[in-house]
Amino acid sequence: MSKSEGQSFNAQTIEEFRRTGGRVEAFGDAPLLLLTTIGAKSGLQRTTPLMYLADEGQGGRVYVFASAAGADDDPAWFRNLSANPHDVTVEIGERSAKADAEVVAEPLRGKLYAEQAERSPVFAGYETKTSRAIPVVALTLRDA
Repeated sequence: MSKSEGQSFNAQTIEEFRRTGGRVEAFGDAPLLLLTTIGAKSGLQRTTPLMYLADEGQGGRVYVFASAAGADDDPAWFRNLSANPHDVTVEIGERSAKADAEVVAEPLRGKLYAEQAERSPVFAGYETKTSRAIPVVALTLRDA
């Protein structure tokens, strides 16, 4: 998928997500959220649809995976989030909340990634395509 095709797919996904209260046909029953970050260079808001893993122990925390579909470079949203970890908005269903982001360290990173790969096998494939350890980010919702 080219960069422009990816941007078009994301724009359509974001529109459908907001129109339907978080249901996006292309993702089936997979948990999906919208992550809005501030561009590290541009300072502009950037919204990205991402699959997530809910933290069963803390209702106000979810995990996202900077897989970039197995690319060798981290996705732009991860660089933006790293530059502005306290200026993040998360939309889940019809709920929108400010959040704080923190990169998860080993060994928890590996455990969470393995759980996500078990729930959604496409993530296992991403891991085999790259030599980098795919970052896992904890998003702690402030309005939880």
